[in-house]
Amino acid sequence: MRIALAQLNPTVGDLAGNVALVAAAAARAAELGADLVVAPELVVSGYPPEDLVLRPSFVRACEAAVVRLAGEVAVPVIVGSPWAGSDGVRNSAFVLEGGAVTARYDKMALPNYSVFDEQRTFRPGDGPLLVQAGGALVGITICEDIWVADGPAHAAARGGASLVVNLSASPYHLGKGRQRDELIGAFAADEGCAVAYANLVGGQDELLFDGRSLVFDAAGGLVARGAFCAEDLVVCDLDLPSGRGAGAIAIAAEIPVGEPGPPVVAEVAPLPGSELEELWGVLVLGLRDYVVKNGFPGVLLGVSGGIDSALVAALAADALGPERVHAVSMPTRFNVEETRSDARVVAENLGVDFRELPIEHLRLAFHDLLPEVEGLAGENLQARLRGVILMSLSNQHGWLVLTTGNKSEVATGYSTLYGDSVGGFAPIKDVPKTLVHALSRFLNEREGREVIPWSTIERPPTAELREGQRDDQSLPPYEVLDPVLHAYIEERMGPHEIAAAGLCDLDLALRVAGLVDRAEYKRRQGAPGLKVHPIAFGRDRRMPITNRYREEP
Repeated sequence: MRIALAQLNPTVGDLAGNVALVAAAAARAAELGADLVVAPELVVSGYPPEDLVLRPSFVRACEAAVVRLAGEVAVPVIVGSPWAGSDGVRNSAFVLEGGAVTARYDKMALPNYSVFDEQRTFRPGDGPLLVQAGGALVGITICEDIWVADGPAHAAARGGASLVVNLSASPYHLGKGRQRDELIGAFAADEGCAVAYANLVGGQDELLFDGRSLVFDAAGGLVARGAFCAEDLVVCDLDLPSGRGAGAIAIAAEIPVGEPGPPVVAEVAPLPGSELEELWGVLVLGLRDYVVKNGFPGVLLGVSGGIDSALVAALAADALGPERVHAVSMPTRFNVEETRSDARVVAENLGVDFRELPIEHLRLAFHDLLPEVEGLAGENLQARLRGVILMSLSNQHGWLVLTTGNKSEVATGYSTLYGDSVGGFAPIKDVPKTLVHALSRFLNEREGREVIPWSTIERPPTAELREGQRDDQSLPPYEVLDPVLHAYIEERMGPHEIAAAGLCDLDLALRVAGLVDRAEYKRRQGAPGLKVHPIAFGRDRRMPITNRYREEP
């Protein structure tokens, strides 16, 4: 069998556009002699459709789109889409052949952890599905079906399938690709059947999908792999044994398999050379898709001469092209010449639009109006003035404001509400400060030049809201803070456990935990941002704002 995996980047709700993506991939696969095309999970609706599937009109439109697609493809296709049964909506895979829908499989294992909430919107299927392909049997599964021990994918293999196909939309986080490779390879070897895993690619709000679709042979050997962070058509030939000892599962449909032609050389797309290269790739992909899919003509951000805004500007220039990036520096008397210069230099190095709008006179005018606003409130006033300017420019030009806060700041509430936290999207919201520095160094090394000034990278972090201010006057040094935050947020360790692990003393662990807990109200009002770690703020971590629980010293 010659199989083609259509690794596609759909847009939620763009049914016509998504169908066109599948049809184009099927046409190309047909030209290459493919017997079967497998598209990702819910590719017709886009993933995740969330509460859209609770609208009957939306599900009916998806069903009609599947029927239209069946009439447009000249090669058998398995495609994912919602379907409304008598007892609720299903997450389904449709077999399209000969201009019609010939079979349907409903996802059985509905995940309800981390970013997943499928038991809220879907009903589970009631059994596996096998289709005949030449003399072999093919089991159809969807995403979580293959992750469950002794789950639906295992049932399909043990029911006689020589090949298990898996329509997937597997959200990315660091290390997820390696985890998928190991799991699917082990499944193929354990069950003695080939696996074709068609994964989604692209960004959808906070979620990222990195592609890397996979084909493993029945011995667990890697046959083909799709591109990282790009659409792809993965084509390979599989020798599938017939008569694997059919089980009790009924055969639902038949897929015709043509005479074999000259063999194709299956491609194993390269992986990123390092974790930093991988992280850069997914951040660029997610930022680009959020801007493009939502129709923004460009992006706008405040640049301070600090490392966070410099990194976000560099990501935006890479994602969108420098002509669509607009940077504004808004200094007061507290901004020293070195940081003002670095803000201009990074914009020049990136080739982005840059303007400097000094706001000292606005700061003084507000202090004249509100003389009692001083100390920390007076410092925060500067950040809020900058927020007003950025949102006014956004309002005028339609540019999306990017907020530049990193995970360390978001976690501890080290930001000004309606000030430097203002914006519509937060690209590095899930990137700790230490990783911000590592990514900035990576960029300079990759480009072989000083894109982000080394003075910006090496300068002690500061918000420059008062004379001589440094971040480490309010927070522990980031090389101490970030491991503690990781333990508290992602490992869900309490302060006593953190101290016992030797990450810091108990007083500091209690202090950091208090900062994180008290900042929940700020995070609820923050911009959505890209998820790159197993537990990110927002979809993964749902904590009450009103919360008096604290561990005792």
